[in-house]
Amino acid sequence: MSLANTFPEYRAKMEYHCLGCNSRYDIKELHYTCPECGSVFILEDLTFDELKKTSGKEWRELFDARTATKKDSLRGIFRFYELFAAVMEEDEILYLGEGNTPIVASSPALNKITGIKTAYKNDGQNPSASFKDRGMACAFSYINALLNKNNWDEILTVCASTGDTSAAAALYASYMGGPVKSVVILPQGKVTPQQLAQPLGSGAKVLEVPGVFDDCMKVVEHLADNYRVALLNSKNSWRILGQESYAFEVAQWYDWDLKDKCIFVPIGNAGNITAVMAGFLKLYELEIINELPRLFGVQSAHADPVYRYYSVNDPKEREYKPVTVQPSVAQAAMIGNPVSFPRVKHFAEKFEAIGGKNAFQVVQVSEQQIMDSMLLANSNGHIACTQGGECLAGLIRAKELGLINENEMAVLDSTAHQLKFVGFQDMYYQNDFPDEYEVTPDASKANKPELVIKSTEKDSLSEEQYISKAADNVVSMLGLEKK
Repeated sequence: MSLANTFPEYRAKMEYHCLGCNSRYDIKELHYTCPECGSVFILEDLTFDELKKTSGKEWRELFDARTATKKDSLRGIFRFYELFAAVMEEDEILYLGEGNTPIVASSPALNKITGIKTAYKNDGQNPSASFKDRGMACAFSYINALLNKNNWDEILTVCASTGDTSAAAALYASYMGGPVKSVVILPQGKVTPQQLAQPLGSGAKVLEVPGVFDDCMKVVEHLADNYRVALLNSKNSWRILGQESYAFEVAQWYDWDLKDKCIFVPIGNAGNITAVMAGFLKLYELEIINELPRLFGVQSAHADPVYRYYSVNDPKEREYKPVTVQPSVAQAAMIGNPVSFPRVKHFAEKFEAIGGKNAFQVVQVSEQQIMDSMLLANSNGHIACTQGGECLAGLIRAKELGLINENEMAVLDSTAHQLKFVGFQDMYYQNDFPDEYEVTPDASKANKPELVIKSTEKDSLSEEQYISKAADNVVSMLGLEKK
């Protein structure tokens, strides 16, 4: 068996590291926030320097070779096993087909409109149709390891969600089965029917709370602080680890050369942009890549605390404040107090120390720009969700501000599948957005079905007459000419 198909022997020594008071805790326990100060954790491999004994060239060759493996434990995100989760045994790893999502170059027409070369990474092509599967694969593999080590007879997984987290959590819990039970807490009336159907279909217990995501999160945090439950939101550091694979895959797709690449990531609870930064920094430290890409976070004006923090130029004058959110079409980004903000700040400082002041930036876009950009992307061959529209809007805004030049290339993150958000597209086409969304549809962009022939007319004709009449109407509607 080749090295690429052999499960790694390397095992990390990992600890939870509190970003607030620098306390450290063993990973044998489920920890979400620091018992000492209440801040969030990152997971650190204390033996990471051992990986530096392998050259960057050797790592590149190994990871490239693993892309062809048929070994489930090394497929998807776990082909980068040594970089993020090297404490699990092979039989503890879950693989449902997550990771290795395609990067699709934008059409010449879209590139002409934006004035810059772009591509979408379609994370909606993960099993539950969102990027959350990356984190869940890692988090549930860790839960599997804990079950094995502690002989627990039952564990309850719980998460707050605007849709995608609950779908992913419920899917992986249903796959594990046995002692794993799944509960998801959603903001009442704030989740699309498509997203609500997913955890219900996976058999999760679905509970609704009046309010927004932040209200759900407070309930989940109370449960995690006082009861033995496995919290699966971004406070779960194992979730963040799995999402680092996004950065690894982007680097690998471009043959580990990220010169002149700009990565656009929407910011909601800030876990994904945290993971993307952490992943690129690991690759740089191991000399797997020689240059960091530039990273742009994007926030809607309806939920923009991270943008407001970084909009102040002088770091000494910055002050982080949660905001009250307004309704947003980018539902996963509608979070006024991102739990991972301390992580963003931690990794952004490292990013800027290596890549300079412009290595990490945050731009703000309007709800109108998000919807218009989603429709623009999808009418040019993409399958972008509203968050994907947010990233394209962020690119256009960054270009307007002179933050990106024509010689660079932008990789846009479409975090979920377009079909999860078709309700917003329909609202745009039907021009029935509630006022609080602040979206005024452009009637010229509306695309609606047109009736070829009325059913009453069809019923009055013979089949031959009906076919002839319908075909004649199509010819008239399309302006067709005979051969």
